[in-house]
Amino acid sequence: MNTQICDSGHCFGAQLAATPRGARQARQLAVEKIAEWGLPTEGPALIVAELAANAVSHGRVPGRDFRIVLTLADGVLRIEVADTRGDRIPRIRAEDVGGGAEGGRGLVLVEALADRWGVREGPVPCKVVWAEVSLAAGSRGAGTRRA
Repeated sequence: MNTQICDSGHCFGAQLAATPRGARQARQLAVEKIAEWGLPTEGPALIVAELAANAVSHGRVPGRDFRIVLTLADGVLRIEVADTRGDRIPRIRAEDVGGGAEGGRGLVLVEALADRWGVREGPVPCKVVWAEVSLAAGSRGAGTRRA
């Protein structure tokens, strides 16, 4: 079950169960909202899917939800996923890039699709992993991209 936290103009958010189903819902809700805004969905959908999967896999605390927020302002789509494991800060490791690891490529994909991404700590015990996609022509995130 999700709880909408904002849906006004160019801001949308939902609180979802930290389960695989919640991660799928995050992607579905994001695609619906981004399409409603008239924007390409492919790249942002992959970013949301990876960040939500990370929140469920690595940021889960039993009984606590995660939150997704999409904001569209000044030609930039900002995607934020918050979870309750502020003690686990995601980073791209050398083995993630080299292709030797079985998993861990999600943030490499986020880095390839987003113009910027990062992590903001707090409020305790939370963290927010965010990614921005510039919608200006010629930017990495503009239009439909193939990874």
